Amino acid sequence: MASSRPLRDPHAPVTNLVLLRLLVSARLRSQLAYRGSFLSDVAGQVLLGLTEFVELYAIVHNVSSFGGMTFAQTLLVFGLASVAFALGDLLLGETDSMSETIRSGKLEVLLVRPLPVLLQLATSDFQLRRVGRLIFALAALAAALLFADITWDPVKVLLALITPLAGAAIFCALFLGAGAMQFWILDGRQFANAFTYGGRYVASMPGAALFFPIQIFFTFVIPATLVAYAPSLVILGLDGPAAIPAWTGWLGLPAAVVLSGLMLLLWRAAIKKYTGAGG
Repeated sequence: MASSRPLRDPHAPVTNLVLLRLLVSARLRSQLAYRGSFLSDVAGQVLLGLTEFVELYAIVHNVSSFGGMTFAQTLLVFGLASVAFALGDLLLGETDSMSETIRSGKLEVLLVRPLPVLLQLATSDFQLRRVGRLIFALAALAAALLFADITWDPVKVLLALITPLAGAAIFCALFLGAGAMQFWILDGRQFANAFTYGGRYVASMPGAALFFPIQIFFTFVIPATLVAYAPSLVILGLDGPAAIPAWTGWLGLPAAVVLSGLMLLLWRAAIKKYTGAGG
């Protein structure tokens, strides 16, 4: 019986989108071929997310409120931030290890190929096991939406849908900036992690628990509180602290667009500066 799947014109130009789909599907097939190893990796990522939750639970369980939020409200912040970080890590987490990519000479291999370097990096080590972190994050978010006392309206529903995507874009931009910085800073991975994983840590807790200058820095310089805390204020109908008022809950998407543009310019400058590692 003939297949109903349309055949692709062999003379049609191959776009970056087609290449992305082919590369990612090849990576996924290779990882799913070893199901035992894949399932154990996914379980490990779920356990990692659970460990992060237990750390937060240990704090919230011993106080009546954390940064002016109850446990269910804090869980909403944690769930939104975790979903956003899991998506960002899944898409551009590979740029976190740019220093190793440069030292090993792998970057030179990528540069001579007729494909965007960023596209190759995003697909070169696409780790489906990171879905395990996303699964736990979605479970935490679902539990928070169930237990938090939220009076829903169309505006809040729209914000709840936009927030994880805008947060993921913010974390993608932070990963991209962290990768770009490693072109200039020797062994700069640890320094860059202060912005990526440090941003994730700040994003997953109520911003009101931070000192005032830290609130300003992680809202208007590194927009970590705009990933989950500020939108949660709007969704829950709460007033925020002086440095993070509730209206900042709508700044997540604009901040993601601006930060992504700046980090792309930084990335392009880093690639243009690169002169080779002698490999």
